Amino acid sequence: MVVVSALLLNLLLNHLPILIFYTPDQLDPDGLRIGYVFSAIISLFFYYFVERERSKKRLQAERLRSARLQKESFQAQLESLKNQVNPHFLFNSLNVLGALIHKNPDKAEKFVEKLSDVYRSFLDHSPQMLVPLHKELEIVDAYMYLLDTRFEEALRFEKIIPEEKLSLQLPPGALQMLIENAVKHNTATMRKPLVIKIYTDEKNLVVSNELQLRKEDVPSTKTGLANIQSRYAFYTEEKVQIEKDGNQFTVKLPLLKVETYESSNY
Repeated sequence: MVVVSALLLNLLLNHLPILIFYTPDQLDPDGLRIGYVFSAIISLFFYYFVERERSKKRLQAERLRSARLQKESFQAQLESLKNQVNPHFLFNSLNVLGALIHKNPDKAEKFVEKLSDVYRSFLDHSPQMLVPLHKELEIVDAYMYLLDTRFEEALRFEKIIPEEKLSLQLPPGALQMLIENAVKHNTATMRKPLVIKIYTDEKNLVVSNELQLRKEDVPSTKTGLANIQSRYAFYTEEKVQIEKDGNQFTVKLPLLKVETYESSNY
């Protein structure tokens, strides 16, 4: 179509005026041949520029389509990862409740009320991609109450979070999931309490505990740390750091700056 248009344009601008204003005996064959060659070159240049613009538009449209499909794919993967968190939280909470029912029915009743509050709060935050640290701590504080109810003096928390870190962001449920894993895989007794430390360094939220691994095998859904690492991969190139130094197990969660993202619903 471009070639045909170029030829028609060339015919109208060059050859038609010659046929109208000159007789056959006035035409110079060499000049005509040069004119044809010159016209062909102009047509090729016209074709090249038109086709180049068309290719640019096609490439741009393809890039937009690819970016849209990639974004939709990422969102689907992220939703799948987020949907693993709610059952994981509920599963562990019901285990706590099951043990508490036989030990102290009155506390179990209060535990159910608190669990309802925690789970409601967790569901409110769960649809968000990222939440401020102070929001995550609201859930964690309530969850620590549930754990304190069951373990009493066998479990202790040491939490030091500077005020200036509270507005930084992280995936919802990440901190709470680390606490779950620490309690799930370690023993906690009055004689040897399990101490979980929560604090910050320059760029990270740090959760650390001494390794007091249970002797018996603990059933695991394997969604904890892998889930957190996968969700972080959507937001930053900074890695979740997992350190096992002697008897100490430490996980560092990168704290993300608010201005890096347009919205925590992004």
